[in-house]
Amino acid sequence: MQSISVLAVLVLAFSCTLALDVTLNQYWKLWKEANNKRYSKAEEDIRRITWESNFEKVKTHNLQADLGVHTYWLGMNKFADLTIHEFIKMMSGYHVSMSVQRNKDRHEFTRNVNVKLPDTVDWRDKGYVTPVKTQGQCTSGWAFSSTGSLEGQHFNATGKLVSLSEQNLVDCSGTHGNMGCIGGEADQAFQYIKYNGGIDTEDSYPYESDDNRCRFNATTVGATVTGFTDIQSKNESALQEAVASIGPISVAIDSSHTSFQLYKQGVYHEPFCSQIHLDHALLAVGYGTDSGKDYWLVKNSWGVSWGEQGYIRMTRNKRNECGIATSASYPLV
Repeated sequence: MQSISVLAVLVLAFSCTLALDVTLNQYWKLWKEANNKRYSKAEEDIRRITWESNFEKVKTHNLQADLGVHTYWLGMNKFADLTIHEFIKMMSGYHVSMSVQRNKDRHEFTRNVNVKLPDTVDWRDKGYVTPVKTQGQCTSGWAFSSTGSLEGQHFNATGKLVSLSEQNLVDCSGTHGNMGCIGGEADQAFQYIKYNGGIDTEDSYPYESDDNRCRFNATTVGATVTGFTDIQSKNESALQEAVASIGPISVAIDSSHTSFQLYKQGVYHEPFCSQIHLDHALLAVGYGTDSGKDYWLVKNSWGVSWGEQGYIRMTRNKRNECGIATSASYPLV
Protein backbone atom coordinates (compact mmCIF):
# COMPACT_ATOMS: atom_id res chain seq x y z
CA MET A 1 0.00 0.00 0.00
CA GLN A 2 1.34 3.43 -0.92
CA SER A 3 2.55 5.97 1.66
CA ILE A 4 2.85 3.40 4.46
CA SER A 5 6.14 4.92 5.63
CA VAL A 6 4.56 8.35 6.01
CA LEU A 7 1.65 6.94 7.95
CA ALA A 8 4.00 4.89 10.10
CA VAL A 9 5.79 8.05 11.18
CA LEU A 10 2.49 9.65 12.08
CA VAL A 11 1.42 6.59 14.04
CA LEU A 12 4.66 6.62 16.03
CA ALA A 13 4.35 10.34 16.68
CA PHE A 14 0.89 9.97 18.15
CA SER A 15 1.27 6.51 19.66
CA CYS A 16 1.17 7.87 23.22
CA THR A 17 -2.25 9.44 22.79
CA LEU A 18 -3.91 7.48 19.98
CA ALA A 19 -5.68 4.18 20.70
CA LEU A 20 -7.90 1.97 18.59
CA ASP A 21 -11.61 1.87 19.39
CA VAL A 22 -12.20 -1.72 20.50
CA THR A 23 -15.96 -1.28 20.10
CA LEU A 24 -15.34 -1.21 16.33
CA ASN A 25 -13.43 -4.49 16.22
CA GLN A 26 -16.33 -6.49 14.77
CA TYR A 27 -17.14 -3.80 12.20
CA TRP A 28 -13.48 -3.67 11.16
CA LYS A 29 -13.39 -7.44 10.73
CA LEU A 30 -16.60 -7.47 8.67
CA TRP A 31 -15.40 -4.56 6.51
CA LYS A 32 -12.12 -6.31 5.73
CA GLU A 33 -13.95 -9.51 4.80
CA ALA A 34 -16.48 -7.67 2.64
CA ASN A 35 -13.75 -5.82 0.75
CA ASN A 36 -11.22 -8.68 0.64
CA LYS A 37 -8.59 -6.66 2.51
CA ARG A 38 -5.41 -8.34 3.72
CA TYR A 39 -2.66 -6.49 5.59
CA SER A 40 0.74 -7.25 6.98
CA LYS A 41 1.18 -6.98 10.75
CA ALA A 42 3.03 -3.71 10.29
CA GLU A 43 0.25 -2.23 8.18
CA GLU A 44 -2.81 -3.44 10.07
CA ASP A 45 -2.96 -0.73 12.76
CA ILE A 46 -2.00 2.00 10.30
CA ARG A 47 -4.94 1.11 8.07
CA ARG A 48 -7.22 0.71 11.08
CA ILE A 49 -6.44 4.25 12.28
CA THR A 50 -7.32 5.71 8.88
CA TRP A 51 -10.43 3.54 8.68
CA GLU A 52 -11.64 4.71 12.10
CA SER A 53 -11.11 8.34 11.11
CA ASN A 54 -13.19 7.83 7.98
CA PHE A 55 -15.79 5.92 9.98
CA GLU A 56 -16.33 8.97 12.19
CA LYS A 57 -16.58 11.24 9.15
CA VAL A 58 -19.19 8.97 7.56
CA LYS A 59 -21.21 8.68 10.76
CA THR A 60 -21.24 12.44 11.39
CA HIS A 61 -22.04 13.30 7.78
CA ASN A 62 -24.88 10.79 7.52
CA LEU A 63 -26.48 11.96 10.75
CA GLN A 64 -26.48 15.47 9.29
CA ALA A 65 -27.81 14.17 5.95
CA ASP A 66 -30.66 12.42 7.78
CA LEU A 67 -31.53 15.82 9.26
CA GLY A 68 -31.51 17.50 5.85
CA VAL A 69 -28.16 19.27 6.14
CA HIS A 70 -26.72 17.38 3.14
CA THR A 71 -28.29 16.05 -0.06
CA TYR A 72 -26.18 12.88 -0.19
CA TRP A 73 -24.85 10.12 2.05
CA LEU A 74 -21.43 8.54 2.52
CA GLY A 75 -20.46 4.91 3.03
CA MET A 76 -17.57 2.77 4.26
CA ASN A 77 -16.63 1.54 0.79
CA LYS A 78 -13.44 -0.16 -0.39
CA PHE A 79 -11.53 3.14 -0.17
CA ALA A 80 -12.29 3.70 3.52
CA ASP A 81 -8.80 2.61 4.64
CA LEU A 82 -7.12 5.36 2.58
CA THR A 83 -6.29 8.92 3.54
CA ILE A 84 -7.48 11.51 1.06
CA HIS A 85 -3.88 12.02 -0.11
CA GLU A 86 -3.42 8.31 -0.79
CA PHE A 87 -6.78 8.19 -2.52
CA ILE A 88 -5.92 11.08 -4.85
CA LYS A 89 -2.56 9.53 -5.73
CA MET A 90 -4.11 6.14 -6.40
CA MET A 91 -7.30 7.06 -8.27
CA SER A 92 -6.84 10.40 -10.05
CA GLY A 93 -5.13 10.72 -13.42
CA TYR A 94 -6.62 13.36 -15.68
CA HIS A 95 -4.06 15.50 -17.52
CA VAL A 96 -5.08 17.96 -20.21
CA SER A 97 -2.72 18.89 -23.04
CA MET A 98 -3.18 22.31 -24.58
CA SER A 99 -1.62 21.17 -27.86
CA VAL A 100 -4.65 19.03 -28.69
CA GLN A 101 -6.88 22.11 -28.56
CA ARG A 102 -5.30 23.43 -31.75
CA ASN A 103 -5.49 20.16 -33.64
CA LYS A 104 -7.39 20.00 -36.93
CA ASP A 105 -9.37 17.01 -35.65
CA ARG A 106 -11.04 19.19 -33.04
CA HIS A 107 -14.54 20.54 -33.67
CA GLU A 108 -16.67 22.81 -31.52
CA PHE A 109 -20.16 21.86 -30.43
CA THR A 110 -22.81 23.84 -32.29
CA ARG A 111 -25.83 24.65 -30.18
CA ASN A 112 -29.44 24.83 -31.37
CA VAL A 113 -31.06 27.84 -29.69
CA ASN A 114 -34.54 26.60 -30.60
CA VAL A 115 -34.20 23.09 -29.20
CA LYS A 116 -36.46 22.05 -26.32
CA LEU A 117 -34.58 19.70 -24.04
CA PRO A 118 -36.25 16.88 -22.12
CA ASP A 119 -36.42 17.19 -18.34
CA THR A 120 -34.74 13.81 -17.86
CA VAL A 121 -32.21 11.85 -19.92
CA ASP A 122 -30.73 8.42 -19.21
CA TRP A 123 -28.85 6.82 -22.11
CA ARG A 124 -28.69 3.51 -20.27
CA ASP A 125 -32.36 3.06 -21.13
CA LYS A 126 -31.54 3.41 -24.85
CA GLY A 127 -28.76 0.82 -24.90
CA TYR A 128 -25.86 3.28 -25.24
CA VAL A 129 -23.98 2.33 -22.06
CA THR A 130 -21.94 -0.76 -21.19
CA PRO A 131 -21.89 -2.13 -17.61
CA VAL A 132 -19.77 -0.35 -14.99
CA LYS A 133 -16.08 -1.28 -15.22
CA THR A 134 -13.24 -1.18 -12.70
CA GLN A 135 -9.95 0.64 -13.27
CA GLY A 136 -8.19 -0.81 -10.22
CA GLN A 137 -5.05 0.89 -8.91
CA CYS A 138 -4.19 2.40 -12.28
CA THR A 139 -5.05 6.07 -12.77
CA SER A 140 -6.75 5.34 -16.08
CA GLY A 141 -10.16 6.92 -15.56
CA TRP A 142 -9.44 8.96 -18.70
CA ALA A 143 -9.37 5.74 -20.75
CA PHE A 144 -12.71 4.53 -19.35
CA SER A 145 -14.28 7.93 -19.97
CA SER A 146 -13.04 7.81 -23.58
CA THR A 147 -14.24 4.30 -24.33
CA GLY A 148 -17.59 5.05 -22.69
CA SER A 149 -18.30 7.98 -24.96
CA LEU A 150 -17.13 6.08 -28.04
CA GLU A 151 -19.18 3.02 -27.09
CA GLY A 152 -22.25 5.26 -27.10
CA GLN A 153 -21.47 6.90 -30.44
CA HIS A 154 -20.62 3.57 -32.03
CA PHE A 155 -23.96 2.21 -30.83
CA ASN A 156 -25.74 5.24 -32.28
CA ALA A 157 -24.08 4.65 -35.65
CA THR A 158 -24.35 0.86 -35.85
CA GLY A 159 -26.99 -0.28 -33.37
CA LYS A 160 -24.37 -2.52 -31.73
CA LEU A 161 -23.07 -1.95 -28.20
CA VAL A 162 -19.44 -3.07 -28.21
CA SER A 163 -17.31 -2.90 -25.07
CA LEU A 164 -14.01 -1.28 -26.05
CA SER A 165 -10.49 -1.80 -24.72
CA GLU A 166 -9.19 0.65 -22.11
CA GLN A 167 -5.96 -1.37 -21.99
CA ASN A 168 -5.41 -0.58 -25.67
CA LEU A 169 -5.46 3.12 -24.78
CA VAL A 170 -3.31 2.69 -21.66
CA ASP A 171 -0.62 0.77 -23.55
CA CYS A 172 -0.63 2.47 -26.93
CA SER A 173 -1.84 6.11 -26.89
CA GLY A 174 1.36 7.61 -25.51
CA THR A 175 2.14 8.74 -29.05
CA HIS A 176 -0.67 11.27 -28.65
CA GLY A 177 0.22 12.55 -25.19
CA ASN A 178 -1.38 10.08 -22.79
CA MET A 179 0.71 8.48 -20.05
CA GLY A 180 -0.96 5.19 -19.26
CA CYS A 181 -1.42 4.66 -15.54
CA ILE A 182 0.11 8.07 -14.83
CA GLY A 183 -2.78 9.83 -16.57
CA GLY A 184 -4.25 11.14 -19.79
CA GLU A 185 -7.37 12.69 -21.31
CA ALA A 186 -10.17 11.90 -23.72
CA ASP A 187 -9.34 14.15 -26.68
CA GLN A 188 -5.87 12.65 -26.94
CA ALA A 189 -7.41 9.18 -26.77
CA PHE A 190 -9.80 10.06 -29.61
CA GLN A 191 -6.87 11.35 -31.69
CA TYR A 192 -4.96 8.14 -31.13
CA ILE A 193 -7.92 6.01 -32.17
CA LYS A 194 -8.35 8.03 -35.37
CA TYR A 195 -4.73 7.79 -36.49
CA ASN A 196 -4.36 4.22 -35.28
CA GLY A 197 -7.24 3.07 -37.46
CA GLY A 198 -9.44 2.09 -34.52
CA ILE A 199 -9.50 0.63 -31.02
CA ASP A 200 -9.67 -3.04 -30.13
CA THR A 201 -12.60 -4.68 -28.39
CA GLU A 202 -12.50 -5.37 -24.66
CA ASP A 203 -12.73 -9.12 -25.33
CA SER A 204 -9.69 -9.12 -27.61
CA TYR A 205 -7.56 -6.80 -25.45
CA PRO A 206 -8.77 -7.15 -21.83
CA TYR A 207 -7.99 -4.74 -19.03
CA GLU A 208 -4.95 -5.45 -16.81
CA SER A 209 -4.81 -2.40 -14.49
CA ASP A 210 -1.16 -1.75 -15.38
CA ASP A 211 1.06 -0.34 -18.11
CA ASN A 212 2.24 -2.91 -20.63
CA ARG A 213 3.64 -3.02 -24.15
CA CYS A 214 1.26 -2.11 -26.97
CA ARG A 215 -0.45 -5.16 -28.46
CA PHE A 216 -3.02 -3.53 -30.76
CA ASN A 217 -4.44 -5.94 -33.32
CA ALA A 218 -6.01 -4.43 -36.43
CA THR A 219 -8.12 -7.56 -36.96
CA THR A 220 -10.04 -7.06 -33.70
CA VAL A 221 -11.02 -3.39 -34.00
CA GLY A 222 -14.30 -2.63 -32.27
CA ALA A 223 -14.82 1.02 -33.29
CA THR A 224 -13.20 3.86 -35.23
CA VAL A 225 -13.08 7.65 -34.87
CA THR A 226 -12.95 10.48 -37.44
CA GLY A 227 -12.40 13.36 -34.99
CA PHE A 228 -13.83 14.78 -31.79
CA THR A 229 -16.00 17.64 -30.59
CA ASP A 230 -15.33 19.85 -27.57
CA ILE A 231 -18.22 21.47 -25.72
CA GLN A 232 -18.03 25.09 -24.64
CA SER A 233 -16.01 25.14 -21.45
CA LYS A 234 -17.78 25.78 -18.13
CA ASN A 235 -21.18 26.00 -19.85
CA GLU A 236 -23.61 23.58 -18.21
CA SER A 237 -26.40 24.53 -20.60
CA ALA A 238 -24.23 23.51 -23.55
CA LEU A 239 -23.32 20.27 -21.79
CA GLN A 240 -26.99 19.55 -21.11
CA GLU A 241 -27.82 20.02 -24.78
CA ALA A 242 -24.96 17.75 -25.81
CA VAL A 243 -25.96 15.03 -23.35
CA ALA A 244 -29.59 15.26 -24.50
CA SER A 245 -28.91 15.29 -28.24
CA ILE A 246 -25.64 13.39 -28.73
CA GLY A 247 -25.35 10.69 -26.08
CA PRO A 248 -22.88 9.94 -23.26
CA ILE A 249 -20.22 12.64 -22.98
CA SER A 250 -16.69 12.41 -21.60
CA VAL A 251 -16.24 14.82 -18.69
CA ALA A 252 -13.59 15.58 -16.07
CA ILE A 253 -14.02 16.75 -12.49
CA ASP A 254 -12.27 17.64 -9.26
CA SER A 255 -12.61 14.42 -7.25
CA SER A 256 -10.03 15.28 -4.58
CA HIS A 257 -12.38 15.25 -1.59
CA THR A 258 -13.22 12.68 1.07
CA SER A 259 -16.87 13.27 0.22
CA PHE A 260 -16.25 11.91 -3.29
CA GLN A 261 -14.00 9.11 -2.08
CA LEU A 262 -16.72 7.79 0.25
CA TYR A 263 -19.83 8.81 -1.73
CA LYS A 264 -22.67 6.32 -1.43
CA GLN A 265 -25.96 7.83 -2.65
CA GLY A 266 -27.93 11.03 -3.23
CA VAL A 267 -27.21 14.25 -5.14
CA TYR A 268 -23.55 15.03 -4.52
CA HIS A 269 -22.81 18.62 -3.51
CA GLU A 270 -19.27 19.63 -2.55
CA PRO A 271 -18.93 23.43 -2.12
CA PHE A 272 -15.13 23.19 -1.96
CA CYS A 273 -14.85 21.63 -5.41
CA SER A 274 -12.73 23.40 -8.02
CA GLN A 275 -13.91 24.28 -11.54
CA ILE A 276 -10.39 24.20 -12.97
CA HIS A 277 -8.25 21.74 -10.99
CA LEU A 278 -9.59 18.58 -12.59
CA ASP A 279 -8.13 15.20 -11.66
CA HIS A 280 -10.52 12.45 -12.75
CA ALA A 281 -12.43 11.66 -15.95
CA LEU A 282 -15.91 10.12 -16.00
CA LEU A 283 -18.89 9.72 -18.34
CA ALA A 284 -22.03 11.85 -18.21
CA VAL A 285 -24.83 9.51 -19.32
CA GLY A 286 -27.83 11.68 -18.45
CA TYR A 287 -29.38 14.21 -16.12
CA GLY A 288 -32.53 14.85 -14.14
CA THR A 289 -34.05 16.37 -11.03
CA ASP A 290 -34.66 14.75 -7.65
CA SER A 291 -36.94 16.57 -5.18
CA GLY A 292 -36.05 19.90 -6.76
CA LYS A 293 -32.31 19.15 -6.95
CA ASP A 294 -30.92 19.15 -10.49
CA TYR A 295 -28.25 16.51 -11.10
CA TRP A 296 -25.96 14.98 -13.68
CA LEU A 297 -26.06 11.18 -13.96
CA VAL A 298 -22.41 10.14 -14.15
CA LYS A 299 -20.78 6.75 -14.70
CA ASN A 300 -17.55 6.10 -12.81
CA SER A 301 -14.93 3.37 -13.31
CA TRP A 302 -14.50 2.18 -9.72
CA GLY A 303 -16.79 -0.84 -9.83
CA VAL A 304 -20.39 -1.28 -8.71
CA SER A 305 -19.54 -1.26 -5.00
CA TRP A 306 -18.84 2.48 -5.14
CA GLY A 307 -21.68 5.02 -5.16
CA GLU A 308 -25.05 4.13 -6.66
CA GLN A 309 -24.02 0.85 -8.30
CA GLY A 310 -20.99 2.57 -9.82
CA TYR A 311 -22.76 5.86 -10.62
CA ILE A 312 -22.95 9.24 -8.95
CA ARG A 313 -25.55 11.96 -9.25
CA MET A 314 -23.64 15.24 -9.25
CA THR A 315 -25.14 18.67 -8.62
CA ARG A 316 -26.24 20.41 -11.82
CA ASN A 317 -26.80 24.13 -12.43
CA LYS A 318 -24.73 25.30 -9.46
CA ARG A 319 -21.99 27.28 -11.19
CA ASN A 320 -20.34 24.29 -12.86
CA GLU A 321 -19.67 22.58 -9.55
CA CYS A 322 -16.57 20.36 -9.53
CA GLY A 323 -15.82 21.54 -13.08
CA ILE A 324 -18.05 18.97 -14.74
CA ALA A 325 -18.60 21.22 -17.78
CA THR A 326 -15.03 22.56 -17.95
CA SER A 327 -13.56 19.89 -20.23
CA ALA A 328 -16.32 17.89 -21.94
CA SER A 329 -16.09 16.20 -25.33
CA TYR A 330 -17.22 13.29 -27.47
CA PRO A 331 -15.82 11.42 -30.51
CA LEU A 332 -17.05 11.61 -34.08
CA VAL A 333 -17.60 8.28 -35.83
